[in-house]
Amino acid sequence: MTPPQPTGAPARPDDVDTGFWLWLVALPLLLTGYLVDAFTVKHASSLAVAITTLFALTLGAVVLTFLLLMRSGYRWTRTLLTGGGVATVIYTAASLFSVPREPVAAVTFAVTGIIGSVLIVGGTYLLHRQDAHGFFTK
Repeated sequence: MTPPQPTGAPARPDDVDTGFWLWLVALPLLLTGYLVDAFTVKHASSLAVAITTLFALTLGAVVLTFLLLMRSGYRWTRTLLTGGGVATVIYTAASLFSVPREPVAAVTFAVTGIIGSVLIVGGTYLLHRQDAHGFFTK
């Protein structure tokens, strides 16, 4: 359900809402895969795991903030999310085949990475459709 918009502001298209929810579901999936990777690396120091965890959670909070701003009509957040989404999909695809993992960690990373990447690609596509494009005016 879309809250009423102030007069003069364009109504938020369904593509923007759907893209937002796709990104919102992808975020914890990809964070889970990244954190499982961090915690299952052999010979990793506690400091490295702590810094990686802090970085991942901070990046997740930034992405969530950008998602909320994007939903409000800010074009620059859509642009940053698109760039970050492309980088995430490339990183995930490259990591699927290049990093040796234990079986449980490999399956967890593969499932969360593939599903999360598909959701990001779908969300990004919806945010750049014609109806959604007219919504981003700020």
